[in-house]
Amino acid sequence: MSAPEPPVPGSPRIEPPTDDVAPVGEESVLPGHHRGGFHRPPTAPVDVAVTTTGPSPDAEPLVMWAPQEDPPPRAALAAWALFFSVVGLVVSLFVGWGFLLGLVGVVSAIVALFRPLESRRMAGWAIALGILSLLYSAGWLWFAATQAELFA
Repeated sequence: MSAPEPPVPGSPRIEPPTDDVAPVGEESVLPGHHRGGFHRPPTAPVDVAVTTTGPSPDAEPLVMWAPQEDPPPRAALAAWALFFSVVGLVVSLFVGWGFLLGLVGVVSAIVALFRPLESRRMAGWAIALGILSLLYSAGWLWFAATQAELFA
């Protein structure tokens, strides 16, 4: 045997095996290969007990309460806008003070256009009919003002 080489700084120190370590022979070719010695006898089959894990239909539910789900968002503002616009149009055909209902219909229809669940078509109709009711109301108010000689 030659003299051991000096270790390189920073490398692990590896020592040669001592004499009490037996060299590995042919009996252990692969890891896990049986080399003799302890032998375990096979076990007998074990009975498997069948059990049900779910609740029975007759038993009370395990959860006595559950949190309520939020109701789905409703899209009703465009419908209300159309309602106010139509009522405002009908009222403005007879009196000049129907412009308040038409104004409510137009404003709520504009707000409904910015909401994602609202019907854009219904909001558009509400705006059109609301503006028409404002025009009829303006006509009635102009007629009433000329009859009272307010614009002399």
